[in-house]
Amino acid sequence: MSSSNATAGAPRSTDDAILDAAADLVVHLGVRRTQLAEIARRAGVSRPTVYRRWPDVQAVIGALLTREIMATLESTSLGVHDQGAPGGHGTPVHREAFVDQVVEVAVRLRDHPVLGALLHSDDSDLLLQYVVERLGESQRGLLEALRTGIALGQADGSVRAGEPTELAAMVLLIAQSTVQSHRMVASLLPEAAWRRELARALNGYLAP
Repeated sequence: MSSSNATAGAPRSTDDAILDAAADLVVHLGVRRTQLAEIARRAGVSRPTVYRRWPDVQAVIGALLTREIMATLESTSLGVHDQGAPGGHGTPVHREAFVDQVVEVAVRLRDHPVLGALLHSDDSDLLLQYVVERLGESQRGLLEALRTGIALGQADGSVRAGEPTELAAMVLLIAQSTVQSHRMVASLLPEAAWRRELARALNGYLAP
């Protein structure tokens, strides 16, 4: 179970082998039952090999989530449009197109095997620890993609004025809380309604 961008047929790196093993264990056993010794065994490496990269299981899971979140982002339009433009300048993007991209990322993260395993199990509190309670590499990557899209929407005139980083932080909070709580309201918000209402909330927040 790998979401890395390795060329098809190319051998996996040791890091990816370890993270892939951790992903399989998280999905099938849950975080609480994932042990470093079993990660090493499934990856075909020694425990010292894992320890040289990450100090404990928590660090391995954190790296796994960073890899999966960033790979998911990069597989969408939100992760590829004009990210290298200095100051967020590039081809203007209309707000509704940007919001559609945000919703697509939210859906893919919600339905991701590893994140979904955490959201749908007794380990959901650990997802808060890894993703919500700290501003890690994956969060910063998401924020930068959102900031860029918002700046391009402002250039288009379809996104209201404001500091793009501040607007991006709030968009992240809205989308993240919606993803985390989706099961609670699933009977009230079927899939089409869930997507529609998230888009409406984001469009309403960002509109001039």
